[in-house]
Amino acid sequence: MKRFTELYLALDGTNSTLEKKELLRNYLNRSEPADAAWVIALLTGNRPRGMGASKMLRTLCLEITKHPEWLFDECRTAIGDLSETIALLLPPPDSRTNETLNSIMQERVLPLIGASPEQRRRLILEAWSVLEPDERLVYHKLVRGGFRIGVQKRTVLRALCEAGGIDFDLLAHRMTGRFEPTAKEYHRLLAPEQPGEHHERPYPFFLAHPLDQEVESLGSPRDWLIEEKWDGIRAQLIVRPGERWLWSRGEEPIGHLFPELMSGLDLPEHTVLDGELLLWNERGPRPFFDLQTRLNRTHAPDAQLKLFGSDQVRFIAYDLLEDRGEDLRTRPLEERRRLLEERITNSDCEAIALSRPLTIERWEQAADLRDQARTRGTEGLMLKPRHSPYGSGRTRTQGGWLKWKIDPFTADAVLIGAQPGSGRRANLYTDYTFAIWNREQDPPRLMSFAKAYSGLDQGEIESVDRWIRKNTVDRNGPYRVVKPEQVFELAFEGIQRSTRHQSGIAVRFPRIARWRKDKPATEADDVESLQALLPREACR
Repeated sequence: MKRFTELYLALDGTNSTLEKKELLRNYLNRSEPADAAWVIALLTGNRPRGMGASKMLRTLCLEITKHPEWLFDECRTAIGDLSETIALLLPPPDSRTNETLNSIMQERVLPLIGASPEQRRRLILEAWSVLEPDERLVYHKLVRGGFRIGVQKRTVLRALCEAGGIDFDLLAHRMTGRFEPTAKEYHRLLAPEQPGEHHERPYPFFLAHPLDQEVESLGSPRDWLIEEKWDGIRAQLIVRPGERWLWSRGEEPIGHLFPELMSGLDLPEHTVLDGELLLWNERGPRPFFDLQTRLNRTHAPDAQLKLFGSDQVRFIAYDLLEDRGEDLRTRPLEERRRLLEERITNSDCEAIALSRPLTIERWEQAADLRDQARTRGTEGLMLKPRHSPYGSGRTRTQGGWLKWKIDPFTADAVLIGAQPGSGRRANLYTDYTFAIWNREQDPPRLMSFAKAYSGLDQGEIESVDRWIRKNTVDRNGPYRVVKPEQVFELAFEGIQRSTRHQSGIAVRFPRIARWRKDKPATEADDVESLQALLPREACR
């Protein structure tokens, strides 16, 4: 645990990707496989779930230290991090331990899952009795279930490639899906490649970058395959002998949520398609909000298709990654697309359709189509070089894919509250709550509309933080209610009706576009103006 604590503090203390990779490589070279496996799991999002011990940590810290709650909360505000606050407030340990990371996880962290309050209390107190303050900090991060440290998955894989002498693409493929942090799984990651070892796993997804240059600078449109940017769930469909798999971009198997697709597949064995899952009806693709209801369903023992109504799931295929067992990813995109069209044309599966390229002669045509995307139920356009191979993750090298999205919706909203952020922003108020007016009431009333935490630069964040501290009118734990005076323009990707928000409206991916210092709060947008942005069918 001491070595892992040193690694955590070193990673947290640098912004250099190269330095982080070297730190990880050195740690992996000197670690036992069981410890190395946990490092890989923790830093790639494969963390254990279901502990949620934050409340218990706070309660026990107050009990042991005898500090009043107000003093604890002031320390939390000053330090900015709950895990660190508790680690600093606790008295020194009774003894020391040389337990490994694997031992800590197996004996002091995982047993918290599903444990009774009494068992949790015992486990936490026992850990505190032998861990140093820095080790307690890391332990708190582990048991709270939100272990984030600012290390990209790609950096972790690069470090492991160098430590184990293994090809990056092979390792990336092995790391798709859920990685179990065991010595056996760690050895599997570094073992020589075996024929057919990726039987049920998806290939690493190839991701696009936003178009951040003049589209005319891309050369001739004829060198690009241009298609709709669908607003659904990115997924890979895998067909094996007697088995069918559907994987989301989040590397979760989701086939059980779409039984009508999985039961009607008519594709050759050893086929892997890349595409987008959508809900579809007679009017065309449905909004992403409607698709989310499927993701919240539990796995029924039988395919209850009658529950899904008139909306039908459709897999819009736009790439062929494997054909009859042959890996096609290094072939040019236009060659993969020709094969894809043949496979889809010869299939009788109504739930699979082809994402057909758009015929574009001039970039002005593409711009017009992009501007009209919302009327077609899409998010804009995808631009893919015809010669491009299918890569891994995001890449800006020649041959990378680009997404040219439509301009977002915008609305002017009033800041009504805030709470501290996390990590390096834990001592600043950066998580904001916004409201819009309900002018049908007399007098008009502000109603909560959205939460946002991104979009401002560091200087603006610090300025807003100072304003919040001077204009707080009420507190609820770390949350501050402020005077409704500041207006911000919010940008968002989608909008729908919602019973969970006071305003009756929910938005997708809200972020701050600018601080409207030129606008008084009374001129912010209202419920009626937001309702005008709702999809036409949502207004009925």
